[in-house]
Amino acid sequence: MLANRRLVIDAPMRMFHWLFALSFAGAYATADSDHWRLVHVTLGYALAGLLGFRLLYGVVGPRSSALGVLVRKLTGALPWVRSAWRAPTPQGVNWRQGQNLLMSAAVALLLLAVLPLTLSGYAIHDEWANGWGGEALEELHEWMGNAMLAVALVHIALIAGLSALRRKNQALPMLTGRVEGPGPDLVESHRRWLAALLLGCVVGFVAWQLISPPAGARERGVPTRTSPDATEHRGHHRED
Repeated sequence: MLANRRLVIDAPMRMFHWLFALSFAGAYATADSDHWRLVHVTLGYALAGLLGFRLLYGVVGPRSSALGVLVRKLTGALPWVRSAWRAPTPQGVNWRQGQNLLMSAAVALLLLAVLPLTLSGYAIHDEWANGWGGEALEELHEWMGNAMLAVALVHIALIAGLSALRRKNQALPMLTGRVEGPGPDLVESHRRWLAALLLGCVVGFVAWQLISPPAGARERGVPTRTSPDATEHRGHHRED
């Protein structure tokens, strides 16, 4: 352990965070482009795969990454609201706990949004719902994408605001894995090998999908390297 710097976030969690952010940003940016449709679909699948990794790692990973830690933080929301309401003065409110609760809620909402977002996108892309609710699924998919973007922007704003308020870069631990201050490390090692494996799996999957599109992609109106001028299907194929 470095002097006065504690290891609190291991490399797999940091890698997950940035791959998750990049996958969503890329999928959202290509949502309305028929030319980049295959990229949108591929990044949506990558997002679902990353969610699966996070859930699994939340069970078998170190205690700091356990999903139970996030759940316990959120269960403290109601007691905090009650204590804040009963506080005689604003100075009597534990504002730091409230700030941490907001951060935890944003993270939880981002994770929860992935499942309906990717499932609705998959259903639309594979034309499961043609003639019996396809438009509703398209509306759900678009709404979930916009809602997830809103939560992501709130998450970024919270980090920026807390960094200014506490005069400390709150995003730095997601880059270095460490925070300043005395105390023991929360994780035993960086586990860089697992982070590298996760990166390789995601990059390999994305490259495989884009270089060798799945059979039937052309029939569904997904432009591929061999069909760059595919007919537009924006209204009928708004997928993930």
